[in-house]
Order: sequence, then structure tokens, then C-alpha cells
Amino acid sequence: MLTFRTAAKADIELLSIMAHEIWMGYYPSIITKEQIEYMLQLMYSQNAIEQELNKGVVWEVIAFDSEPIGFLSYAIFDKLDIKLNKLYLKIGHHSKGFGRKALEHVIGYAKDNSFKRVYLTVNKNNVQAIKVYEKAGFVCTESVVNDIGGGFVMDDYIYSYWIE
Repeated sequence: MLTFRTAAKADIELLSIMAHEIWMGYYPSIITKEQIEYMLQLMYSQNAIEQELNKGVVWEVIAFDSEPIGFLSYAIFDKLDIKLNKLYLKIGHHSKGFGRKALEHVIGYAKDNSFKRVYLTVNKNNVQAIKVYEKAGFVCTESVVNDIGGGFVMDDYIYSYWIE
């Protein structure tokens, strides 16, 4: 059974370890190893995760039969929108419908709390994730390039899902 549980400070090390495993296994075909290492340090170090938790960003551990298989995080920036910051599954758990269920979980939270939209950013070359988002009803609404420092940029699409 697939479950979602709110991450606590005790989960920070687990989240960081999973991020490193997932990114090193998945992203080398999309971005350079140097950018992966930079982004892991920037966004997935234990310190970075702890800072986000302290700011109220929600992190959740995704488990299948009690085994952690991934994570997601989202933030509320205003009364209308939820930004899905992260949704990652270990490589062996792709193409099993778990990503879709994670999206449904966040959309359900948005509906239950009267938000109007869930949105996210996705690398323009992350074809597999884009297919999952589109199949779940997300629509590409913008193309953006953001400087993240270190000589790197995030070349992304913004995808949105409007709550009816």
C-alpha cells in the first residue's frame, strides 16, 4: 500500500540520502553531473531541508509497504496556489502509477483546503515527468529560465492544475 507521511526533523537525513540516490540515478541524461552536484548541495543538503521545514514547507515521505520510496514537498505562497516543489521516486518505482497517486494526493489537499491551483516547474528535457503531469491534467502555462548561481540555470516549464 502507498502511504504519505509528513516528514519530521528525524527524516532529514533519509530525505537527503534519497535525493542523492534519485538524482544521481535519473538526472545524468538531462543535466550535467556538475549541475546535479550543485543542485543537490543547494536544495537537498540536510541543512537546506531543515531550513525549509523551519519555514513551513511541507515535506512528505512516500512509502510503499512501509519502505520509503520517495518524497514530495509543497509550499503555500498565497491563499490561491500551492507550489509542488518536489516529487521524486526511486528509479525502481517509476511507471507503477505512484507518481500519479502522489499528484492526486497533493491535488486532494488543495481541494480540501479551497486552493484554486497546484503548480510546479519541470525541466524541459524531463520528458517522462512531463507525460505524467499532462496525463494527470496539468497544463503547460509558461516557459522560464532561472539563474540558480554557480554558473547554472534551471530551464523549465511551469505546469498548472486548476481546481474546479
